[in-house]
Amino acid sequence: MIERKDNKLWGGRFERAPDARFDAFQRSFAFDRRLLPYEIAVDRAWAKALAPIGIFTAAEVKQTLAALDKLAAHAESDPTWVDSFGADAEDVHHFVEKALVEELGPLGWKLHTGRSRNELVATDFRLFVIDAAAEIKRGLLALVGALLAQAKAKLGVPMAGMTHLQHAQPILLSHFLLAHAEAFARDVTRLQSAATSADACPLGSGALAGNSFAIDRVAIARDLGFSKVTANSLDAVGDRDFALDYLFALSGIATHLSRLAEDFVLFASQEFSYLILPDEYSTGSSLMPQKKNPDAWELIRGKAGRITGALVSLLTTLKGLPTSYQRDLQEDKEALFSAHDQVADMLAVATGAIKTTGFRDDNLRGKAENPALLATEAADYLVRKGVPFRQAHDLVGKILKEAERQNKLWTDLPLDDLRKISPAIESDIAKSLTLEAALSSKKVPGGTALESVRAAIADLESRLPKEASAK
Repeated sequence: MIERKDNKLWGGRFERAPDARFDAFQRSFAFDRRLLPYEIAVDRAWAKALAPIGIFTAAEVKQTLAALDKLAAHAESDPTWVDSFGADAEDVHHFVEKALVEELGPLGWKLHTGRSRNELVATDFRLFVIDAAAEIKRGLLALVGALLAQAKAKLGVPMAGMTHLQHAQPILLSHFLLAHAEAFARDVTRLQSAATSADACPLGSGALAGNSFAIDRVAIARDLGFSKVTANSLDAVGDRDFALDYLFALSGIATHLSRLAEDFVLFASQEFSYLILPDEYSTGSSLMPQKKNPDAWELIRGKAGRITGALVSLLTTLKGLPTSYQRDLQEDKEALFSAHDQVADMLAVATGAIKTTGFRDDNLRGKAENPALLATEAADYLVRKGVPFRQAHDLVGKILKEAERQNKLWTDLPLDDLRKISPAIESDIAKSLTLEAALSSKKVPGGTALESVRAAIADLESRLPKEASAK
C-alpha cells in the first residue's frame, strides 16, 4: 500500500504546495459543510453499491457504514469538532474522507473508487434543494393559512380597492387578503416544480464520462430517494438548472412577500390607517417616542432584492461556462443557501405579523363608502337601460364634472340634474348607488361579492393540505 504524505484528494503530479492565499481562496468547506448530511447519505449508498461489483467485501461495507454512522453522530453532537477537524479540509468531500481514513485507515480511501467530486457535489446539492423546497413549502402553507384565517375573520368588511394607488371600486377586505393568498399558492406550485427538477441522481456520472465499474445507478438512486437517474453524464456534472429553478421559485416568493409588505406599510400609515401594527412585529424610534414603525414589513420588502440578486448571480455564473463541470460552479451554493435562509425567515415573520395584525374596520368601511367609488356602478346602470357602455362612461364623467362644479357629492345631485345629462336615468338609480349594491353585484366566480368570496375561501382551502387550511 502506498503511503500518502498529505491528506489531499489530489496532488500526486504536483511538486510544490499551493500558494497559501490561493489555497484559502479555493476552499469551500466553510459553506459546503452544510451538505454534510447529504454527503454521508451519498457515501452510504456508494459503499453499498461497491460490494456487488467486487470493490468492497461485505466486511468492508459494514466497516465503512459503521464509520459513516459514527461520523454523522459525532458531527451532530459536537459541531465544534467539525470546525476543528475540518480546519484544513478543502470541501465537504475532503472532510468526510479525512474522517474515514482516521477511523478506518487505508480502507477510507477505497470508498472514492470510480467517483468524482463533480458528481458528488451535484448529487448532494440536488438532495439539499429537494429538502429545502419542502421546508419553504411548509412556510408558505403557514402563511396562506394565516391569510385565510384573517379572510374568514373579516368576511364582510369592505374597503376601497385601488388601481394606480387611486381609489377605484369597493371590494371586501377578505377579497384583498385572498388575492395575496392566491399568489402564494402559485409559489407552492413553483416550489414543487423545482423539487421535481432536482429529482434525478447524477451518481455514476464520474467526472464527465460515466463510471467504469458497471455500478448500478438505478439502485443508488432508489437508495437515496431519487425517482430516476440523470440521462447524460456530461450534462449531469455541469447542470445547475435545478438550482436556477429553486432560486426562481424563491424569487417569486420574495417578490410576492415584498408586494404584501408594501401594502401593509401603506395601510399602517396615518394617511390610510387601515390596520394596527402588532407590537411583536414593530419597532420604535430612538428619537421620537410616539413612533411605531412597520419594520418587519420594511425588512421583508428590502430583503427581497437579495433573493433576486442570488438568482441573477447564478444566471451570470452559468451563462458563459463550457459544457461539463467547471470550478466556477463552486459559486452556486453560497447565494442559494443564503436565499433559502432569508426566505424561510421572511415567511416566518410575515406569517406571525399577519396573524397578529388588527384591522380598523370602521376606517376601511369609511373609505369604501366614498361615492366616487360608485361611478362604475352608475355606468353599469345606464348600460342596463340600453345605453352603450362607452357612451355611458362619458355620461357619468359629465355627471361627476357637474358635481364638482356644484361642489357636491355626485350622489347628492337632484334627479332633474342627472336627467339633463342622461334622460335614461330614473329614480331607481338610487338602488344601484350603494356600497352593498356595488359589492353584491360582483357575483361572478372570483368576484368580490360576499357569496363569491365565501366560495373562493372554500376553493382555496380545498386546494391546500388540511394542515394549512385549518390554521
